[in-house]
Amino acid sequence: MQTVTAPTQQSLANGGGKLKTLEQFIIERQGDVPGSTGQFSRLLRDIALAAKIVDRDVRKAGLVDIFGEAGGENATGDTQKKLDMLAHEEFVRALRRGGEVCMIGSEEHDEAIPIKTNGHSGRYIVLMDPLDGSSNVDVNVSIGTIFSIYRLPDGCEEPLTEHALQPGRDQVAAGYVVYGSSTMLVYTTGNGVNGFTLDPSIGEFLLSHPNIQTPNVGKIYSINEGNYRSWEDGTKEYIKWLQIEDKATNRPYTSRYIGSFVADFHRNLLKGGIYIYPANVRDPRGKLRLMYEANPMAFIVEQAGGRASTGSQPILDVKPEMLHQRCPVYIGSADMVEMAEDFVAGRRTL
Repeated sequence: MQTVTAPTQQSLANGGGKLKTLEQFIIERQGDVPGSTGQFSRLLRDIALAAKIVDRDVRKAGLVDIFGEAGGENATGDTQKKLDMLAHEEFVRALRRGGEVCMIGSEEHDEAIPIKTNGHSGRYIVLMDPLDGSSNVDVNVSIGTIFSIYRLPDGCEEPLTEHALQPGRDQVAAGYVVYGSSTMLVYTTGNGVNGFTLDPSIGEFLLSHPNIQTPNVGKIYSINEGNYRSWEDGTKEYIKWLQIEDKATNRPYTSRYIGSFVADFHRNLLKGGIYIYPANVRDPRGKLRLMYEANPMAFIVEQAGGRASTGSQPILDVKPEMLHQRCPVYIGSADMVEMAEDFVAGRRTL
């Protein structure tokens, strides 16, 4: 019988012969981003460092006082949790210290935050949802961080909020971190999608999911069906269609909804499926934030072979008007999103 020897911490730190650290990978792939320098590599390193700190704090939930509400609301009226603010502060601190960023936009802060370090500014703009799904912290359900990176337009010396309002297709990079049974960082620079799993024994993100490709069609749909009565007719009909028994298309499909966008998206990205947060009576422009959630996830899913839509147009083509803008989201496997668009547009009915 063949004996398999577990890798030592030292071998893991050196790549284990096969495993590659996030920092090694970033340096090797630096040329994927036109005009990038060591500054961009350091920026991704800073984001990874902040993610490790937040991961440490999340894993202390229940042992230290980070449960519950912080006593305020964010810019879009959501109640802020203590861990929301903690994550926001950790990411801002890491990005400010790194010196590669000239402006930060956060779901937890009303206005864009200009950054100056030692009298000069970096050339990158970071938009983020520091802690997506924070309402799940108290019950030990997976949560995450979403981030999006833009470059300050050429010729601009002082960053203004309008410089952050770039279409999603102008993103330099985007990614998310999911804090779950393991902690994973997934990101793209426009040349494929790669995932890294945190090895807590050495404190390094290691390449575990190279070149992620999402299936063209899956068997999972993720939507809050409690809002069914307030959806537009096209979305209602699409969900009914998913539930009809049909052997030719392997229906009915399976409903899986965690209530944490990162967690639902991550599962569907790997297994195939569609995540939907449509417009409804209470949220006529949708619930998810274009700049902090929809755009970065749309960039990732398109790079993985999937599709992202508002129901009427690609999310990445939406012209942003404000930092905290919302939009409807239909995102995931390409064939499933295209079918949803047909129902929403009335090109297909039951």
